[in-house]
Amino acid sequence: MRHALIVLFAAATLSSGAFAQGFKFSNEDTSDQQREAETQARVQAILASPCRSKIKNQRVMVLIGESHNGYIQAAQSKYGGPFDALNARLNRVGLKTVTQAQIKAQVAQAEIDAYFKNDPDAALSASKRLSAQYILRGLISTETAYNNIVRVNQVTIRMNFTLTDGSGRTLAQANAENASYAGMDTSGMALTLINEKADEVVAQLYGDYCRVGG
Repeated sequence: MRHALIVLFAAATLSSGAFAQGFKFSNEDTSDQQREAETQARVQAILASPCRSKIKNQRVMVLIGESHNGYIQAAQSKYGGPFDALNARLNRVGLKTVTQAQIKAQVAQAEIDAYFKNDPDAALSASKRLSAQYILRGLISTETAYNNIVRVNQVTIRMNFTLTDGSGRTLAQANAENASYAGMDTSGMALTLINEKADEVVAQLYGDYCRVGG
């Protein structure tokens, strides 16, 4: 009898512990879902601004560069993933985006390089050629390091975006940062992090534009 009671007590204790652990994980999942819901609600509230009609069907050219140890790589063919992620969000708010094929066909790489070296005339020339009313410049900084504690690669992404009009006037700016553990495919993880932040970045740019340029 005593042995049976001990077994029942042990089983109850294990069940209680498992329940507590399960409850903790459930809470964590709920918190993540709640944060995501709050982010999406915030994004939708910004995008509900009445100035959307003013940018409907306006054309925007996205140019992306990556800074690494002071050197900027701006060959647009390297950034198809981030480019598509941003263009998809810009299309949703009513803007028409210039494709990478159109940029490659009509804009010299030397002009793009000059633009990322703070030569606004190069960008203005390119935007006129493509009939773009806006230019969105994205500068991505990526840091990769090996975390000795958990023994995996860790990638940190910093994104700085500037939206200008056809005259070169700055209309909006947005910054975002994210970090995650990664395996050998750090570039794939970088794209994942960009996708996670793209909604917030475009919403922030859109909101600033509505206040300043809209």
